[in-house]
Amino acid sequence: MAFRIACDVDGTIAAMEAALQKEAEQLFGPDVAVQEEEPSDDGAPTDPAAPTTAPNSRRRLSSSEVRRLWDHVASIENFWSGLEEVEPGAVARFAELRTSLGLEVIFLTQRPRSAGEVTQLQTQRWLERHGFELPSVFVLRGSRGKAAAALHVDVVIDDRPDNCLDVMAESRAKPILVWRGSGTAVPQGVSRLGIETVLSMDDAMSRIAAMVTPPAPAGWTTRLRRALGR
Repeated sequence: MAFRIACDVDGTIAAMEAALQKEAEQLFGPDVAVQEEEPSDDGAPTDPAAPTTAPNSRRRLSSSEVRRLWDHVASIENFWSGLEEVEPGAVARFAELRTSLGLEVIFLTQRPRSAGEVTQLQTQRWLERHGFELPSVFVLRGSRGKAAAALHVDVVIDDRPDNCLDVMAESRAKPILVWRGSGTAVPQGVSRLGIETVLSMDDAMSRIAAMVTPPAPAGWTTRLRRALGR
């Protein structure tokens, strides 16, 4: 049976926060900072950020501004098709890894609907444009952990610690956290539970290759040493 991987989209391979920042500046001016939030099924963030001062002296969006931003995103034609990659070329390299190792890959997202094509199709077109042929995309309405269990996934790649904790608690899949915390420490719960943490998507792919690829056979000298107990 093929090794099955589920990979998150926004924040892991697609630069959603940068796109939201651009739209927020158009709506509210250049002095605002978007704090990435996971949208709920209706497109509203699950925990809107209260206004505060950002490290770069920009203010965070208020709850009403966050909702207005998501309403604006919903009106943009094929918004999800136009994002950039977080790591340029990573999607194509992931496709090459799938082919070379015979992996099954499923992309997971909780993106809300925007104008134009349905979210699943926009995401598939985005993946194909960046080099991943015939992508399988599952638009979630629940937790990553339950999806991983239902889909019998072996590994889940995600950039959010809470999603990785859900995967560990609700499935047998191994979570890999792609941590881009701007130099800040990984949350204690992640470290304490032993969730594997990497700094990039390329690092995550290297870990997967190590899981799937059997070690090379030992040379005759190594086998001889083992036989002699040395």
